Amino acid sequence: MSKILITGGNGFIGSHIVEAFLEKGHEIICIVRQHSNQKNLEGLNVKIVHGDVSDKGSIFTYFEDIDFVIHNASLVKDWGDWNTFYNVNVQGTLNVLELCKENDIIEILMTGTVSSYGEEHCVRVKNEKSPFNSHYDYFMDKIFPCKMNFYRDSKRIAVEKASEYADDHDLNLTIIEPVWVYGEREFSSGFYEYLKSVEDGMRYMPGSKKNKFHVVYVKDLAKAYYLVFEKKLEGINRFIIGNKNSDNMHSLYEKFCEEVGLNMPRNIPKILIYPIAFIIELFATISKSKNAPLLTRGRVNMFYDNIEYSIDKAQKILGFQPEVLLDEGIRKTVKWYKDNGYLK
Repeated sequence: MSKILITGGNGFIGSHIVEAFLEKGHEIICIVRQHSNQKNLEGLNVKIVHGDVSDKGSIFTYFEDIDFVIHNASLVKDWGDWNTFYNVNVQGTLNVLELCKENDIIEILMTGTVSSYGEEHCVRVKNEKSPFNSHYDYFMDKIFPCKMNFYRDSKRIAVEKASEYADDHDLNLTIIEPVWVYGEREFSSGFYEYLKSVEDGMRYMPGSKKNKFHVVYVKDLAKAYYLVFEKKLEGINRFIIGNKNSDNMHSLYEKFCEEVGLNMPRNIPKILIYPIAFIIELFATISKSKNAPLLTRGRVNMFYDNIEYSIDKAQKILGFQPEVLLDEGIRKTVKWYKDNGYLK
């Protein structure tokens, strides 16, 4: 049994990681922000301590006598200011690595994202050897930045700086890079938001029948973290984790709608919806809205771009195999939403 420290263990992905390691009998300590929602950890045999990874002084005492660190905390949004994204995603990551070094912890696993490789329309299947291309070149982005790039760019910088730091200080760092994740307790990846919009009466949505989109069920993703833990890999490693193949996005959302009992909205051509999203996003930016508008350039483009990745490396080195078929994962996800009153 190992003593494992997990940052961001109360979130969507983090709580499933916690459950995967608890099932194996390990002692888990979760660092969470003082006033954050801890509902996902209720009833679990974990020790919860409070701190903010962007504030090194608030978390330094928790790294004593730890065997393994999973750094999962990050700001995962498509709205906000650049400094906040940088402080949490980049500086927060460096704070965790520095504390690992200071406490002689050499085994570290962190959550990255395939966004580092770019989420632009691409017919190629990308892998870990693909160049980083996190910044999406949106219309007028140089004078009117799309905030979805703040997340992508900050996560890419975090991976680059973390890899450099780990290499300089002989730390074993593995970076899990998930594709788009769905499953129980998901509220920030877009799947629940889509279903809720349709349930509330939305009959027309951005979308195309041509593009492919790569997803993974959250419990399959959590198992990949445990495979990394078991392997104890040396040096710097990155693994893309997802289903074996990508899915047609229209079919993916159609399956979700069918499982809920909703009619699939009709697709709006991009040429019609993009200008509307641009205006809405511009107005929200000028008015300094604290909440993301329903439509932005980033959100719209995701519905039309072809986005595919390869999991060959994870299969070969980790022995990773997705176990939950898409239909089953969607069924489990929708059941959880309904059982907990989030969908009718």
